Amino acid sequence: MIKNVAVVGLGKVGSLVAILLSKSFKVHGFDSEPVTESFPFKTSVVDISNQQSTLKQLGEVDAVVSCLPYKYNIIIAKIAHTLGIHYFDLTEDIKTSVEIKKLSETSKGVMAPQCGLAPGYIAIAGCSLINKFSRLRDVELRVGALPRYPNGLLGYSFNWSPAGVINEYIEDAEVIANGKRKYVSSLLGLETINIEGREYEAFYTSGGLGTLCKTLEGKVDTLNYKTIRYPGHARLMRFLLSELILKDKKELIEEILTIAKPPVKEDMVHVYAAVEGWKGDKLFREEFFHTYLPQQIDGKEYRAISWTTASSVCSVIELVHKGITAPKGYLKQEDISLDDFLSTTYGQYYKNQM
Repeated sequence: MIKNVAVVGLGKVGSLVAILLSKSFKVHGFDSEPVTESFPFKTSVVDISNQQSTLKQLGEVDAVVSCLPYKYNIIIAKIAHTLGIHYFDLTEDIKTSVEIKKLSETSKGVMAPQCGLAPGYIAIAGCSLINKFSRLRDVELRVGALPRYPNGLLGYSFNWSPAGVINEYIEDAEVIANGKRKYVSSLLGLETINIEGREYEAFYTSGGLGTLCKTLEGKVDTLNYKTIRYPGHARLMRFLLSELILKDKKELIEEILTIAKPPVKEDMVHVYAAVEGWKGDKLFREEFFHTYLPQQIDGKEYRAISWTTASSVCSVIELVHKGITAPKGYLKQEDISLDDFLSTTYGQYYKNQM
């Protein structure tokens, strides 16, 4: 049972995670700087580079949620492991998740990385289709967090962590092709998608599948995850990262793109999954598609990317709290039922727009 939760990182998503959790749990929010905004929970400054101090500050909680940039998650995960408490994060970084998987082998609590939108909710939605088949052929997962009214050649706004987006574009993507697990370069595998009469493109990015490749290895011929963007985005990002070699200067490209493409209020999130396979001796294709828009929570409107990400991790925490998942060890998103997810207090935010 979870009573006290620490949320580390009170940015756009982290603050909403803490607000939502405070409806059901006693929450303590932590950030690297003093918080000036008024929140319905206690806040404190934390210096995660000081391990002993952080251990002391987190020593009174049952669970910790890291809403920090991906490169800091492993620090919080190791502290959670030392304290024997549950750990949750939103990371898309494969290397971080592999390290957390190793920690989970001796953890006293649940270790649950990848609890956001992609990886996270997309795997839960995809597996709701996968479980309908007796034998699989192809699994395609697609997610796009986009401005509703794009401008400029990139057609994008950084409503989410620039560091996370750039990391997804640079690191290789894991797929299953011709029945074999392999890695492919991100920003490749370009395809055209038509959604309700509007044309988009989709391409490989890193991390979106979470642990699905390992879970479905030997069971499917094709499995891949692609990010949805407006046409032309991938070509321009390849130019910036590869031809201008800015992939070697992550902080610089993050700064450039943050200044050039600031957040917008009007955004949307496309979530699409398609599965082909056999039910008995007949071949079928099942699809799942929803577009999520900004939503009001407690009288305040939140961007689609913010509430979809925040309510996703909060739903997983509630399921752990209720004992619906295993009580300890590594929690894979594909082990979570979509019905269970949507039935939680926080899953209702998804359900409201389905």
